Amino acid sequence: MTSQLQHPAPAFRPDPPQGRVFTTTRQLRSTDVIPSGRLRLDALARYLQEAAEDDVSDAAWDASYLWLLRRVALAIRGYPAHRERISLRTYCSATGPRWAERTTVVTGAGGDLIQSTAIWVAVSADGRPVPLGEEFQRVYGPSTEGRQVSARLSHPGPPESATGRPWPLRAADFDTAGHVNNSIHWAAVEDELPRLDWLPGHAELEYQRPILPGAGPELVTSQEPGELRAWLREGPQRLASAWLTAAGPR
Repeated sequence: MTSQLQHPAPAFRPDPPQGRVFTTTRQLRSTDVIPSGRLRLDALARYLQEAAEDDVSDAAWDASYLWLLRRVALAIRGYPAHRERISLRTYCSATGPRWAERTTVVTGAGGDLIQSTAIWVAVSADGRPVPLGEEFQRVYGPSTEGRQVSARLSHPGPPESATGRPWPLRAADFDTAGHVNNSIHWAAVEDELPRLDWLPGHAELEYQRPILPGAGPELVTSQEPGELRAWLREGPQRLASAWLTAAGPR
């Protein structure tokens, strides 16, 4: 059964009146949930990435570049549960010169549960940002209705006095891009949720630097009532940061 949150439901962006909207489905398996049955955030991140890849494949669009995730924000009304069948509908909701925003809505039996907005940067094989190009605009431009978005990151760094704990990497954490997969960062966040007496109604994750083989990151956290901030860092360098709140969208 879907786990509904107790705060007011966040407002979701409506689907675009025109352009491409792709829909796929999943059923929550035992490998994607915690013991109580709630969908884990790292599993959700994997669902979102798979939906994006399925969309590109279905569109038969052969991009000449790769995508790197810059940031993602989740507005959460409730959490799907074990064995629940969900749908994910996804579309391009905004663009910039070398990046695009993808919005994805997760829907369960009780309606729309989670809306994700993610900024993906288009990069060449050597990692340099590249223009989106005319073919991208032909396939994905109409659903944006001309909306522009920034790829700027906004999270502050950890407190100067903050201490962290090691966050060991595994060979299974690395993907075809040669760095830690985007979903693994959410696994670090999941490690902190059992310490809280609330579930997030709003969650953001920003990716400052790729985590490469041989890295030795540590996890740093800071808590206030109804709020959790977390950072993955290596030495003085921030690798990623998360911000979760219990009170719904800002």
